Amino acid sequence: MEKENIITRKTFSFAIRIISLSQYLRCKKCEFILSKQVLKSGTSIGANVEEAQAGQSKPDFISKNQIALKETKETRYWLELLQESGYITREMGQSMLGDCNEIILILNSILISSKRNLRQK
Repeated sequence: MEKENIITRKTFSFAIRIISLSQYLRCKKCEFILSKQVLKSGTSIGANVEEAQAGQSKPDFISKNQIALKETKETRYWLELLQESGYITREMGQSMLGDCNEIILILNSILISSKRNLRQK
């Protein structure tokens, strides 16, 4: 049995929420540009985390997780913009931003320990 990987589970669940948000923005708010931006960055987080899990080397693992971190920070920007512009409610924004910030913390932790382990070898 494979051990549960918290970051892959959280990023997959977050991607599902992002897809729902994008559908909401397109269908209910008739907003197409920002919905596409948040969809692209928000779903690529988990894709990069998955790629990192299959990394060919420790530097490859670190690189893919750094990309995931950058995408998470971009997604946070779009979520803040959507909230402040009124496309999403403050409650919806804070909920999604909470998930986003949690992913940032986990990725930062993974990167710090991975870089430390790489230097120690």
